[in-house]
Amino acid sequence: MVLELYLDLFSQPCRSVYIFAKKTNIDFDFKKVVLFQVGFCNGTSALHPFTGQQYEEDFGKINLLRKVPALRHDDFTLAESTAILAYLAQKFNTADHWYPADVRKRAWVNEYLAWQHSTIRPHGSKIFWFKVIIPTLSDNSIPKEKMDSAMEDLETSLQLFEEKFLQDKPFIVGDQISLADLVAIVEMMQPVGSGVDIFASRPKLSAWRDRVIEEIGKDLFDEAHYNLLNIKDIPQTLEKAGKLDFLKAKIAKM
Repeated sequence: MVLELYLDLFSQPCRSVYIFAKKTNIDFDFKKVVLFQVGFCNGTSALHPFTGQQYEEDFGKINLLRKVPALRHDDFTLAESTAILAYLAQKFNTADHWYPADVRKRAWVNEYLAWQHSTIRPHGSKIFWFKVIIPTLSDNSIPKEKMDSAMEDLETSLQLFEEKFLQDKPFIVGDQISLADLVAIVEMMQPVGSGVDIFASRPKLSAWRDRVIEEIGKDLFDEAHYNLLNIKDIPQTLEKAGKLDFLKAKIAKM
């Protein structure tokens, strides 16, 4: 049975899985899961703006956690992006540098993957929500003090990334790219998609980004990030679909 990957490329973890599978020539069936959609309930015209396809019955059989990415391979299913990446690397015998057999190098990869969940990921995501999603779906902007606090948290995480994980190395583990770099770059691109260029004032980080993109391949990198980097089209897309007013109403009640 073919490998199935359930993904929405607006999601950072989904982009890491997609890029890795494509880059390493793993054959897979891309199952698109739309995380945010407007639907009907019990045949009526009542709309529920935040009920995406991950809440449908069929997807629940793939991942009871109702999250993407998700994987199905024969009768085996798996959730959580870092677990999926490790499975793909080992199952399909990808090049060693992605998830090194050397116990210490692999520990460094795992160390970063564990750390980023409570730092780079939430802080970058918050900027995206504050600058794109919430202003799009409501008539209110985020108060300056909240935005400043969010930016400070992100800047602190980026500084720690440079000092602790990158240091003076080309990549997180050393001279070659690994899963840690891949997960890092997709997360750091999230605030970039909202118009915050986190690389502009950080030459070391910028040089690392360029090396990562070169290793991945610019065409693949751009393909995976196309939706994110064209996020300015979201209001028009929602309006054409008749969703914008409903979403604004929902946000206003939050």
